[in-house]
Formats: sequence, C-alpha cells, structure tokens
Amino acid sequence: MTEEEAKNWICDHFDVSRETWARLERYVALLLDEAERQNLISASTKDHVWSRHIVDSAQLLLHAPGSDEPSLWVDLGAGAGLPGIVIAILSDYRVAMIEMRRKRVEFLQSVIDHLNLTNASVHLSKVENIRPQLLGGGAALIISARAYAPMERLVASAHHLADKQTVWLLPKGQNYENELAIAQRLWQSDAHAVQSVTAPDSAILVLRNIRKRGN
Repeated sequence: MTEEEAKNWICDHFDVSRETWARLERYVALLLDEAERQNLISASTKDHVWSRHIVDSAQLLLHAPGSDEPSLWVDLGAGAGLPGIVIAILSDYRVAMIEMRRKRVEFLQSVIDHLNLTNASVHLSKVENIRPQLLGGGAALIISARAYAPMERLVASAHHLADKQTVWLLPKGQNYENELAIAQRLWQSDAHAVQSVTAPDSAILVLRNIRKRGN
C-alpha cells in the first residue's frame, strides 16, 4: 500500500470532513517531529507513516461494535498514540490511553491539546494499576493494544477493565497464529483472526466474551 493508496483508503472507509482530515495531517506532522526526539516509530517507517501507522490503526474501527452513545475505548501501552489518537480523530468513542512512560504521556497530552480532542484522555500509569473509576467507571466496550505486551500477560493486565461484552482488538504480526493459540489456551473466549489490510502476513485478533478458565 502506497501513501497515496493509504490516504484514499481512509477516505473510502470513513466520513472524513475537512476538519477531520486536517487533524489527521497535523497529527502526522506532530508525530514525525516528535520522532526526532524520542523513539516513537521505527525509522524505517517514517516515509510510510500513513500506510504503516494511520491505516493500520484506523482499520480497527471496522471491527468495533456500534453504539448508540459514545462508549469507552481503552488503548493499552498507548505509546505514540497508535491507534488511540487515530481512533479519537475518526470516531466518537471516548478514548482512554494508558501509558507508563512520562515523555510519551507528555507528547500525547500535547497532541490532545493541540488538536482539541475532547473525546481523548491519557493516563500515566501501569495498566494493572488503573481503576475503572479513573476512566469514567464501567467496563470498556473496546480494548486495543498494539505492540504492548506478550499475550501471556496482555489480557491479564487489563481484565479488570473489561466484562464479557468487551471486544478486544489486538493487531499482531506474522506470529499471530501462535498468539491466538496462547490466548485460547489461557482464556475462554470467542476468538478469531482477521487479516490486516496493511500487511498480508499480519492480522487483528478479535476476542469476545473473555473469561477465566473454569468460569
């Protein structure tokens, strides 16, 4: 997918107003600028940021359940704001990003402020230490995690933020089949993989109705 194809993909799949497009472009500019100071994205992807990062994040929305009111989307290990910032720009979800590195939290807060993303927040904390009340109470409708943690501890670290209705959207690389098998071994769930639109050997793991084994 070229950069031009990536931009066309965004326009084809989402209702992108002029204001929304301007926010996406400004976010890309802020991301690339900050990447000169901290390791937010791989250097090899800087010339392909729309295809490797923006579309890769936005595609998660295609697998998110609809809701009659703005629902909570929790992004674990938010890093550079991928997918959290992209989701907040393209949707009405209340996006809560959790990140334990202060410099990255400061960057994300600056992006939120600069783009006036009233539906986004960032929290400096380990995921395990976040209480649902801090995120507005109640379980997340969606939990996402991109390059956050191995499957062995990913679900366990955030299970207290979810219930059986929560949908987990987990982008994975070429070892996604192994990751899916680990998830199915450790947790009871309705789980499947859907191919990523940005890489033929990658997939998004979609997990629903997660519960502990024996429950």
